[in-house]
Amino acid sequence: MRRSLRWAAMLVTCMGLALVVAACGSSNKKKSTSGTAGTTPPKGAKQGGHLTFLAASDVDYIDPGQTYYTFGYMVHYATQRTLYSFKPSDSINPVPDLATGPPEISSDNKTITVHIRKGVKFSPPVNREVTTKDIKYAFERSFTKQVPSGYAGTYFGQLVGAPKASNTTGYKPISGITTPDDQTIVFHLQTPVAVSVAAALVMPITTPVPKEYAQKFDQKSPTTYDQHVVFTGPYMVKNDASGKLIGRSPGKKIEIVRNPNWDKSTDYRPAYLDSITIDEGNTDLTVASRRTLNGSGLLCCDAGQPPPAVTKQAVTKFKSQVAIVPSGGTRYIAFDTKRKPFDNANIRKALIAISDRNALRLTRGGPFVGDIANGWIPPGIPGFDEAGGLNQGVDNDFLKNPNGDPAVAKKYMLAAKQGDPSLPINAAGKWTGSEKFLTIATNASPGKETAAVAEAQFAKLGFNLNLREVPQDTLYTKFCGVPKQQPPICPNVGWFKDFSDPESMLSATFNGNNILAQGNTNWPQLDDPKINAAMTKASTIPAGTDRNKAWADIDKMIIADAPAIPYIWDKTITLASNDVNQVDNGYYTTQDLNFTSLK
Repeated sequence: MRRSLRWAAMLVTCMGLALVVAACGSSNKKKSTSGTAGTTPPKGAKQGGHLTFLAASDVDYIDPGQTYYTFGYMVHYATQRTLYSFKPSDSINPVPDLATGPPEISSDNKTITVHIRKGVKFSPPVNREVTTKDIKYAFERSFTKQVPSGYAGTYFGQLVGAPKASNTTGYKPISGITTPDDQTIVFHLQTPVAVSVAAALVMPITTPVPKEYAQKFDQKSPTTYDQHVVFTGPYMVKNDASGKLIGRSPGKKIEIVRNPNWDKSTDYRPAYLDSITIDEGNTDLTVASRRTLNGSGLLCCDAGQPPPAVTKQAVTKFKSQVAIVPSGGTRYIAFDTKRKPFDNANIRKALIAISDRNALRLTRGGPFVGDIANGWIPPGIPGFDEAGGLNQGVDNDFLKNPNGDPAVAKKYMLAAKQGDPSLPINAAGKWTGSEKFLTIATNASPGKETAAVAEAQFAKLGFNLNLREVPQDTLYTKFCGVPKQQPPICPNVGWFKDFSDPESMLSATFNGNNILAQGNTNWPQLDDPKINAAMTKASTIPAGTDRNKAWADIDKMIIADAPAIPYIWDKTITLASNDVNQVDNGYYTTQDLNFTSLK
């Protein structure tokens, strides 16, 4: 496939490619598969009714410019509309949402034109019809320090006129986004990366935001728009006449009701339910899971897999109430590579080598919930095969044994000592320093069990942790996603596809140019000039074998730097009561509130 082809030609050349950059003919171009409930909506679903979702923690943000967490996506794609989005059963091929058709890509691969549909309105109190100027403003605000997007610079930094460093300055127009009329938006790029930029048009940043309403909130730092969001989707968070979200009590509940301005004729979503309540604070997932399986009108869970014992029972006794969806992501334990002694690659390799990654996987359910991860491009993502498939990374001795290898760990500890004699490491390869390393973990299962296993494994090399537990949303928004407050170890992080391309798996997470003061997702703060340069070059390669190979080579470079401990390419397991038609979305891998219904 040539990058000079426009969209219509792309569809002829590679059927089903849509706007993602998966390679034609790639063995990784698969639709999401499901478990027993899965991603396929039932025929003739019932209209109406109320559901309650049992959650351990809160969403990260309601603000579309900031949300970047799986649970936040579940709420976002029920309450908002993006240029493109995914039907539940296909996380590879997006469909036009606000857009009227596929993006038009210029022959030089530097311009993208999108047309949007008429008749889509904002919820009260704005009430007017959406125009492309609202999408332009949504992009511009997401580059500001007041609205610290976790990915604006990563995927859209090549826009002409975009700030060189996102999230560092106040609001300014971006000259590379133009709106010739109310239904047309054009993205002008500095370099020929239009195909990958077009792939990212499924993300929340493309949700329209009315400038005349939101700007007063966006002038505060951080913005307070999160408390006054207006909506374009089938549902909305309950608000008052001024727009304040009275239906959200952070850490307690979110009340989701119908958006009175939603026009079904403009949308592909059926939106069966009348309302949904997200009941937060259910940190004991054993209780929440069993309550869901034995109750009525309930969904679960946001923080992670149900506990292994419950999962085992659910798939044998409650099979029709379980959904299993490949996540398209990697779970890992991140080191802060800018913090001593984790700035030493040999220390990091030793800790990877000593880790029993099978034991870490068992905290989430064992082999049933996914393969042990050895690298950073997961199954189902282009580049996975080129990187070595399930065996990527095993040519590195510190990753070769998933059960841990004390001898290899000792080798790297002694190598660290040889390179820096000041390090408190004895002849047996053990750390003898007295410091306890701050480690921020989630306070809900199974994350807290994962952190406890990691703590015991690190102790084998003499590293003692100061383990603190916080809600999952706090873990990201206050600690691991804020470099100034980031602890040396984040044991509960995970990265899942933004779209089906290896760049979406590696750039936001390991590119030193994408380290942000707020909303950071390069949790190891890895800043390797060779990797950064390789990513810049690879981003311009058209979809296909050469692109996959380039990103697979980058995957190997990241593995060699040992910034974190990958331990599972997992599947997401969700639960529902027996009277619920549970439908998961293969893109954000949790329940799709637009397609889930009561029986």
